[in-house]
Amino acid sequence: MIQLKNVHKRFGDLVVLDGVDFEVRRGETVALLGPSGTGKSVLLKHMNGLLRPDSGTVTVDGMDVPNLSRRDLAKLRSHIGYVFQFGALFDSMTVFENIRLGITDGDCATDKDYCRFRVLECLDLVNLPRDTVAKFPDELSGGMKKRVGLARAIAGNPTYLLYDEPTTGLDPVNADIIDKLVEKLQDELGVTSVMVTHDVRGSFSVADRVALLSGGTIHAMGTPQELLASTDGAVREFLERDLGGAFVT
Repeated sequence: MIQLKNVHKRFGDLVVLDGVDFEVRRGETVALLGPSGTGKSVLLKHMNGLLRPDSGTVTVDGMDVPNLSRRDLAKLRSHIGYVFQFGALFDSMTVFENIRLGITDGDCATDKDYCRFRVLECLDLVNLPRDTVAKFPDELSGGMKKRVGLARAIAGNPTYLLYDEPTTGLDPVNADIIDKLVEKLQDELGVTSVMVTHDVRGSFSVADRVALLSGGTIHAMGTPQELLASTDGAVREFLERDLGGAFVT
């Protein structure tokens, strides 16, 4: 379980998080929505210790993330896969080498046979041809790069997957492919997922619960159906802007 309680974060005079309470239960997928610049990615980075709160608590499976030792934080991160917004692949490395970086167990990472098996297994899971292993990132389409980034994130058999705008820059067809992969990985691997996204339609199709971050706090949280039925003015305004005629009262 991931829990954030009364989390505050500011950068200089800019208040980004202003008392956030947020919880992700084991085995579920939670989508984090909100206008641009509201701190969604900042919130996500608190969950694996990339950022520390100014105040408040961040716990993962009962561990106090901001106060973990370097060794314990590294151990925690080995159980958390992170899917970066633009893939964050290393251009000088092949797809095989990029995915192998995600194998977090030291003994497994030095076992050549295991690495080849696991890389190919991860390519299968994200529906990429096995001959993709020999390609370099500049030989891949945007959608393929996203899937390689996802393959790397799952290579270490994580308990948690954190997605930072996984469908940004993709056309609707490729965005739908990524959304279906999020569902597939939850079903087949049993991972617990948090997905920061601007894609309201996609998030409603894959998430068990949806949270709306606005004004530095979680303004609303519930199932997609609960948010669609909400009479809250801010929720309705956000959904009507993004869903248009598909908005249901």
